Amino acid sequence: MKKIMITGATGGLGSEVVRQLKAKQPAADISVLVRNPENETVKAFVRQGINVQQGSYDDYQSLVQAFQGIEVLYFVSGNDILARAQQHENVINAAKEAGVQHILYTSTVRKDESATAPLYPVVGTHVHTENLIKASGMKFTLLRHNLYAEVVALFLGAQVAETKTVYLPAGSGKTAFVARTDFAAAAANILSQPELHENKIYELNGAEQISFEEIGTIIATAIGAPVQYVSPDVNDYITTMKEAGLPDEITAMLSMFGQAIANTEFDQQSDDLVQLLGRQPQSVQTFIQQAYSK
Repeated sequence: MKKIMITGATGGLGSEVVRQLKAKQPAADISVLVRNPENETVKAFVRQGINVQQGSYDDYQSLVQAFQGIEVLYFVSGNDILARAQQHENVINAAKEAGVQHILYTSTVRKDESATAPLYPVVGTHVHTENLIKASGMKFTLLRHNLYAEVVALFLGAQVAETKTVYLPAGSGKTAFVARTDFAAAAANILSQPELHENKIYELNGAEQISFEEIGTIIATAIGAPVQYVSPDVNDYITTMKEAGLPDEITAMLSMFGQAIANTEFDQQSDDLVQLLGRQPQSVQTFIQQAYSK
């Protein structure tokens, strides 16, 4: 068995990868990178026999130390858009210095990598990170994720059932959403046999491409009331969100993703996820219905 480390292990994706990987190989072969060892999730890892290493993407030497003896690194991309270019360089360089043999990186699907693309602040870092990993000399597996199904509720807010309105500047663009548990299951399958996935790039898309107008219809069925879809002008959307008291950084993020969806960045098709799972992924329609059912 390979010695595997999972970063971002207290987050939603990382913790789910740990949970699913534990069913496939001994806990003693699994390590996690955490910033706060006093976190309750971390304490649970210790009780399960998982090796816990403290480190931060901002602290290069902590990464070099944490990666000692690790053969395969599951590298969850950072969530600080402004800082993560340097953070990702730290992770890659530290992994190489520590002798890591193989990196799996959680990237993103995309169509437009240009600096004028709505999602360039996000995509640009992913492209840069992928290139650094390819040039590092380490073996790699690039996992290009479509959007998490969980972001539907984040994008629309908890008040949809009250407002009966889906409000997002996403036009008629479609997205091949994937539930977090399916991303984690694919990762666990790869990590259990990493030698089969060396120097591969996988496009991880759901089996359904769905628009936010269709999501409105699904929510309407779930709550038993009509739901309208409104795709406003981007400037109108920003003004409305600010008037509603949403922080500027959240408004900017939602606007950016809405425009990217409208530009069909996430209207992607591939069977990579099905092949990695050995089954069909969870239906996004079922996921949304369960999320909004009374």
